[in-house]
Amino acid sequence: MAYPGYGGGFGNFSIQVPGMQMGQPVLETGPAILLDGYSGPAYADTYSSAGDSVYTYFSAVAGQDDEVDAEELQRCLTQSGINGTYSPFSLETCRIMIAMLDRDHTGKMGFNAFKELWAALNAWKENFMTVDQDGSGTVEHHELRQAIGLMGYRLSPQTLTTIVKRYSKNGRIFFDDYVACCVKLRALTDFFRKRDHLQQGSANFVYDDFLQGTMAI
Repeated sequence: MAYPGYGGGFGNFSIQVPGMQMGQPVLETGPAILLDGYSGPAYADTYSSAGDSVYTYFSAVAGQDDEVDAEELQRCLTQSGINGTYSPFSLETCRIMIAMLDRDHTGKMGFNAFKELWAALNAWKENFMTVDQDGSGTVEHHELRQAIGLMGYRLSPQTLTTIVKRYSKNGRIFFDDYVACCVKLRALTDFFRKRDHLQQGSANFVYDDFLQGTMAI
C-alpha cells in the first residue's frame, strides 16, 4: 500500500487485494441479498414480511421514528432469541451491525435494513453451527478458515491469522465475535468494491475517504 502525499496533503493512494480473482470474491452458488451495491457473499431473505414475527420483535423496541439504535437493537436481538444458546450480542457488535446497513448515516436502522440483518444473522449462525462440530460454542483457527471459505472469500493465511488474533480469546472465537468479524469483512469488502471500478482487485481513493469508510465500521 502506498501513500502518496502522506505526511502533508493526504493525496490518493492505491490498495491491492490479494485473494480476489478479477477483483471479486470467489462466491459459492446460492441466493443473495444486495447490500447497497455489494452482491456477495450474501444470504437469502427467507421470510415474508406479511404477518412476520420479526416485525413484532422490531416494533417492540423501535422508537416513534420506527428505527432502532444500537442499544435498542441489542434488546431486540436478545428478546428474539436469535443467538440461541450463545451469549447475547455485545453493544459494540450491535453498533457495527447498524453501521453496515446505515445508508443514511443516522446511527439507526429501519425495519427494511433490520430484515436484511436478520437474514444475514440466521445464515451466519447456521454457518457457525456447521463448523462448530464439537458444539463448544466457539470456533478455532481452522474452523474460522472453513467458515470464511463457505461465505465465498479466499483470504491469505496472513490475513486469516490477523483476523483470528483480532477476534479470538485464547485462540477461540465466540459467536458474538464471529458475527462482528462477518459484519466487518462484509462491510469493508463492500466499501472496497464500490471503488474498484474496473473490478480488478485494486482501487484508488483519497485518505479521508478511506478513514470515513473504515472508522465508521
